[in-house]
Amino acid sequence: MSEIICAISTPPGMGAIAVIRLSGEGSIVLTDRVFTSPSGRNLTEASANTVHFGQIHAGEELLDEVLVTIFHAPHSFTGEESVEISCHGSVYIQQRLMELLLSEGARLAQAGEFTRRAFRNGKFDLSQAEAVADLIASSSRASHRVAMNQMRGGFARKLALLRDKLLQFVSLIELELDFSEEDVEFANREKLHELTDEIEEEIQTLVDSFRLGNAIKSGIPVAIIGETNAGKSTLLNLLLNEEKAIVSDIHGTTRDVIEDTVNMGGVTFRFIDTAGIRQTTDAIETLGIERTFRKIEQAAIVLWMIDMTTPRTQIEALAASILPTLQDKQVILLFNKVDLVSEEVRVDFDTLFPELDSLRLFISAKQRHHTNQLQELLVEAAAIPSIGEGDVIVTNLRHYASLNSALEAIRRVKEGLEIGITHDFLSQDIRECMFYLGEITGQISTDEILGNIFSKFCIGK
Repeated sequence: MSEIICAISTPPGMGAIAVIRLSGEGSIVLTDRVFTSPSGRNLTEASANTVHFGQIHAGEELLDEVLVTIFHAPHSFTGEESVEISCHGSVYIQQRLMELLLSEGARLAQAGEFTRRAFRNGKFDLSQAEAVADLIASSSRASHRVAMNQMRGGFARKLALLRDKLLQFVSLIELELDFSEEDVEFANREKLHELTDEIEEEIQTLVDSFRLGNAIKSGIPVAIIGETNAGKSTLLNLLLNEEKAIVSDIHGTTRDVIEDTVNMGGVTFRFIDTAGIRQTTDAIETLGIERTFRKIEQAAIVLWMIDMTTPRTQIEALAASILPTLQDKQVILLFNKVDLVSEEVRVDFDTLFPELDSLRLFISAKQRHHTNQLQELLVEAAAIPSIGEGDVIVTNLRHYASLNSALEAIRRVKEGLEIGITHDFLSQDIRECMFYLGEITGQISTDEILGNIFSKFCIGK
């Protein structure tokens, strides 16, 4: 018999309504002890999946008028008997209801415990459980679609198919071990070659998808770089629509990296305002500039801001240290402070860095000139492909690590087939590949792994 757990499942603070969730055998009986309906009928007599209006009392005190939804096992989120109480969103009411439920024998749920119970009760596998957290945290159309696809089991089905194919062959290979003295082969080596090629390609595709998946989940990293006082912090504040960075005419104001995310056109961008690049003897500013170059390496898109009031020769000298870092990056050249220069200067800057394959835009961050076009260019540069309902994209670092380990194992199987290693070593490598694939879905798991995963969930989910 599982303990009855309870938690507030709506965001903390005051709102129109709040939802308190209970799960575990006896949840309905416990709720019956504090709930009364106008008809006087007990919740234990009601049908499953029904909603009931009534009042909750703590002794003689009326706490609130509520709606109670009851679920019978196994037809609930957790697979257990469950109750959801919808009350008014007063913080006081929420606290008093929780105190009442705890006094009646429930205990406070741990972070992610409802989802963990759903996993334990076979409602979904571990990758689907993790997708629940991703769905809650989704902040863009793409991240929502990826999380929905994973939660519906698309990723798990692909992995299960790969494991089943490997299991069939490893069973035949291990059968050969039982007949080793007869020197017979049950597993067709040619078909095993074909299978390992197929599985390697499938896993490699999943591994390669992580770069896109991580960008979708965490935001596409966009580094804003340039000389000091080029307007980088002004642009960051404009894009984020808040005063995130200090703006000053003093050179070298930004000495550290400032990051924040924003959604544009259904795409989440992670903007990184960096220290201005220049020659300096200031030790702290030098550290900030070193971090700037590290952030350029991590960025998928680079916004290179060029102050058009600065002499072209000075900018070209600065470019010697910047250009080598922009290989394989989407670069947008932003010629800033266009409102302060003549048309002749603008034409002169338009021919700057012809060797750089980049998008170009003349802006005034301070005057908000052409900043809407910049947002359009960013969405274009992001080039997030449309994601269909059946597309599988890896967004989870744990899954990515396991897939890389599975990839190494299947490559050892291929090498073993080519050099003709013994059946027992071949079987071991196949089973190792199966192990790492099963680790993703929870077919292979430990309490330590599960504890680490579910501790990152919010309480109430």
